[in-house]
Amino acid sequence: MAKTTKAPTTQYVCTECGYATPKWLGKCPACNEYNTLQEEIVAPETATAAHKGVSRMSVNRPVPLSKVNYDKFHRVKSGVDEFDVVLGGGIVPGSLVLLGGDPGIGKSTLLTQVSAHLAKEYPVLYVSAEESCSQVKMRCERLGLGGNDLLLLNETCLEDIEASLGENKFVVIDSIQAVYTESLSSAAGSVGQVRECAAKLMRIAKANNITFFLIGHVNKEGAIAGPKVLEHIMDTVLYFEGQQEDNFKLLRAVKNRFGSVQEVGVFEMTDRGLSSVQDYSALFLSDTRGLAAGSAVSPGISGNRCINVELQTLIAKTPFGMPRRMALGIDGNKLAVLIAVLEKRCGIPFWSADVYVNAMGGIRLTEPSVDLAVCAALASAASDTPIDKYTALFGEVGLTGEVRPVVYAEKRVVECIKNGFKRVILPQKSMKNCEKYGDKIELVPVRYVGQMIAELGLRPKFNPTTTHK
Repeated sequence: MAKTTKAPTTQYVCTECGYATPKWLGKCPACNEYNTLQEEIVAPETATAAHKGVSRMSVNRPVPLSKVNYDKFHRVKSGVDEFDVVLGGGIVPGSLVLLGGDPGIGKSTLLTQVSAHLAKEYPVLYVSAEESCSQVKMRCERLGLGGNDLLLLNETCLEDIEASLGENKFVVIDSIQAVYTESLSSAAGSVGQVRECAAKLMRIAKANNITFFLIGHVNKEGAIAGPKVLEHIMDTVLYFEGQQEDNFKLLRAVKNRFGSVQEVGVFEMTDRGLSSVQDYSALFLSDTRGLAAGSAVSPGISGNRCINVELQTLIAKTPFGMPRRMALGIDGNKLAVLIAVLEKRCGIPFWSADVYVNAMGGIRLTEPSVDLAVCAALASAASDTPIDKYTALFGEVGLTGEVRPVVYAEKRVVECIKNGFKRVILPQKSMKNCEKYGDKIELVPVRYVGQMIAELGLRPKFNPTTTHK
């Protein structure tokens, strides 16, 4: 006669050393660390597990790659163009999507708009664990959304939410920190609760082909008990970036099993909700560029799109012995390297000045193609000479001052033509692929940073010690 299965129990495991104890302790007895014990579920061993894997081996067996059949899926449009772009072309059925961001940045607004659009064709359930159903309805009316078929549920218990899923194909959980499972005794929002609830939702999604959208709040410390502990479970992880007082918001994918993680969606917060921004010139380019020294434009690649971004620099005399270098939107280490190249190869001094660099619009530029534009902006600020507003630059800069080619050179030139630029300074080795656009825009190839500085007339206020000709 088979033995009956015992109910699952819980234990507290140290996240630092793995020490396990049946009761919570403020200090781990093994590693002496404080507040590292997190609650976890311990499933009891069943009677079938005592067969030493005889029956388990018959459940799953290795399959050759040539005989594996993959499921074909049809992406569903969310009704928000930029949201679909970041997802990789649309929503994948049966996936788990985590939307993280600071409180009040617009996560609930975005998913309310998506839910109202999907509810026109599919059964959609919006689970509000933080707001009442009347508050969600007020938001829908304020945004001017129809969505009369959208189902609302105010519930925080995961087991009750699972019982209410019904035939819904799309479910929004707002937010995952407010949901708890009865399997754990810890409070909602703890690391154990958040991780266990997300794991159960993953099993439900894969078994029933239900798409879940989870909202997670991010705190200043990097989301303890929030999205950071869920990223390995999710299929797609999206982050909303931007200040609450700013109208423009950036949606970035940091993990996507069904698309690129380099895509960036741009939204504008209006009185009718979040709207997709198609024209980026107003966001990443300023109207006053070319009037003041210290700014340069570079066409950057973000996912499948090319965006012209203005880089602004400011050089100020340091009041301290150690000059300060601050970079917003680009890598701080890359800024230090480019400053060293300009000092050594072009004779432009920065040893007694604070240097600040900012990428307009709050976008992050991680590719090396912006090196040449950063050098141009720094040289412009150092010589107090503005760069023409219709000039763009791209190229990687090496430690020897050489300007190296980058990928998608043709795409960058085409984007500059679309935005009305008249001149592009690019690497010499990329000139061959871009010669066909010479009748539409002036192409200036350079091999060294010094040639770029001479071409723009950014002479420092003293004779350079070493300049590439």
